Amino acid sequence: MNKKNIAVLTATRAEYGLLKPLMERIEQDQELELAILVTGMHLSEEFGYTYEEIIEDGFSITAKIPILDQKHDAAATSRAMAVALLEFGKYFQINKPDLLVVLGDRYETVAVCLAAVNMRIPIAHIHGGEITEGAVDDVFRHAITKFSYLHFPSTERYAKRIVQLGESPDRVFTVGSLGVENIKNVRLLTQEELEASVGMDLKGQYAVVTFHPVTLEEGSVEDQFREVLYALDAFQMKYIITKANADTGGYIINQLIDEYAAEHDNVLAVTSLGMKRYLSALKYCTMVIGNSSSGILEAPSFGVPTVDIGDRQRGRVAAETVIHCKTKKEEIKEAIYKALEMTIYSGGGVSARNPYDMDGTSMKILSVCKKFLLEDQIDLKKKFYDFPLRE
Repeated sequence: MNKKNIAVLTATRAEYGLLKPLMERIEQDQELELAILVTGMHLSEEFGYTYEEIIEDGFSITAKIPILDQKHDAAATSRAMAVALLEFGKYFQINKPDLLVVLGDRYETVAVCLAAVNMRIPIAHIHGGEITEGAVDDVFRHAITKFSYLHFPSTERYAKRIVQLGESPDRVFTVGSLGVENIKNVRLLTQEELEASVGMDLKGQYAVVTFHPVTLEEGSVEDQFREVLYALDAFQMKYIITKANADTGGYIINQLIDEYAAEHDNVLAVTSLGMKRYLSALKYCTMVIGNSSSGILEAPSFGVPTVDIGDRQRGRVAAETVIHCKTKKEEIKEAIYKALEMTIYSGGGVSARNPYDMDGTSMKILSVCKKFLLEDQIDLKKKFYDFPLRE
């Protein structure tokens, strides 16, 4: 049998955690062959060499392509993109998959997709059509949409936005969130197992905190995150703080996290929890605080309120359990009080429909990809889809 080769790209811990169920399905399928392309933060000592988590989960990595350097400014991002374009261009010239699967809005992904387009490799994009107005990722995401042939948005609103960008509705499939599917299918740790794993007593109230740079707000990273830390000081809670990504300003945030954790016994700073420990931490926490997409996508499925700080996630569809606030300590404190009230009045867990919750997300993605590949339905000469013009 001539198997179809599907390559899956992953550059960060969070991205891999979302892609894992799809990767498992591809690997188990008798008509498909999985290639895992690892790059970005996964291969960085500073970010914990998280490619090791992929190996620990039983996968074989097909290619490791490092692209990061030791600097942390905007120019370093451009250099990483340039290296990714060059090195993945070389890889795709020798190893040409039948389909490249990418997720989200990372800068590395833009460069890899461009290399794939140059080699006429079709791309399937997961989590397109979303809006994050405070981050340059917004631009990257829409660029990836135009590079891509198949689209797997998480809600109908996002699907309509992809069509609005000129992609044919025949190639857009609303599937929900892989992260929510993980919550349903992965055996999470008990609270006791989680405590033993992270080395911290989590009885009582604790929050999971993640804050990434808001990349479209020049020179404000340190000031914004200090406001977050000032707000945390006002509460008698424990905090698990996960470190920021390799975006411009992420290094500053991570330095502040280390300093804060060194001065506070109630704080645990971690580079990466991995998917199972992270979801387990969400399951038992009092609230999620920060500006990570997980507070929007996954936290509502646990009945956990989210304090969403600043503009990084502005524009995303959100459940009623998500409380938005600005990056000022008093407003953050007020939002945390509201989140505490939510949990108190609901008896410990809040209830709201998660708009990203749909059944069988990874199987839907796999089925569509197989249909297009096995039935030879991919025509890279895409036509721009125009809405009917009004007279």
